[in-house]
Amino acid sequence: GGTACVVTGQPFDTAKVKMQTFPDLYKGIVDCFVKTYKQVGFRGFYKGTTPALVANIAENSVLFMCYGFCQQIVRRIVGVDRKTKLSDLQNAAAGSFASAFATLVLCPTELVKCRLQAMHEMQLSGKIIQGHNTVWSVVKGVIQKDGPLGFYRGLSSTLLREVPGYFFFFGGYELSRTFFASGRSKDELGPIPLLLSGGFGGSCLWIAVYPVDCVKSRIQVLSMAGKQTGFMGTFVTVVRTEGVLALYSGLKPTMIRAFLANGALFLAYEYSRKLMMQQIDSY
Repeated sequence: GGTACVVTGQPFDTAKVKMQTFPDLYKGIVDCFVKTYKQVGFRGFYKGTTPALVANIAENSVLFMCYGFCQQIVRRIVGVDRKTKLSDLQNAAAGSFASAFATLVLCPTELVKCRLQAMHEMQLSGKIIQGHNTVWSVVKGVIQKDGPLGFYRGLSSTLLREVPGYFFFFGGYELSRTFFASGRSKDELGPIPLLLSGGFGGSCLWIAVYPVDCVKSRIQVLSMAGKQTGFMGTFVTVVRTEGVLALYSGLKPTMIRAFLANGALFLAYEYSRKLMMQQIDSY
């Protein structure tokens, strides 16, 4: 699921990070794509793909594993049997709980990804003299400068994004599946309803938490140039100096990516889960 998500959405994610971190350099999504292609070439859209793959595979593996456990916890809290189907709202709560665990594996890998994606702009703006162009050089730079804890820059903003965001993510996904199932079992849904449900869930997530993600990207990227203020400090600085709309820089590529990538994520997740369950049942 994580692999399908990255392969589908990486170019749009790269545009998102660039526009969030350096909103003055780009007039819009088309301008960002054109300039990136001219300056770095097609490979520029896939900068940070390796850590993005690691991040998404790690995050979604932990997220969906914990989602199952958190569904059981929600069943205990509401006092129902282990096999009882949860409501869409209860599934949303379980997804929100699960995201807190996924954040611990997501934050370090996403920091490396964001830095690789915005490395060209950091050099162009003069914030750093020489950039690191490989995953290993970024990892080594973080360890040398900040130690192992340096990988958790932006942890509080990542948590602030993930916990409420995944409530809307799983809530939107389950609500959409309920709509398409219309009385049938959700497990009987075909690929198109699953794609649309995943896309709807992803869109709900990003609409709800986009400003938080913008602050997170700035903290993780700009901390390369020196000590960066925390979440509230960065948030207030952006609003005062650039206005509220700066928190929504890169929203368009994010929404395109959210629909495509999360549709692919849930489609791959549901079908791979069914395949694995069939293999288990055959033994």
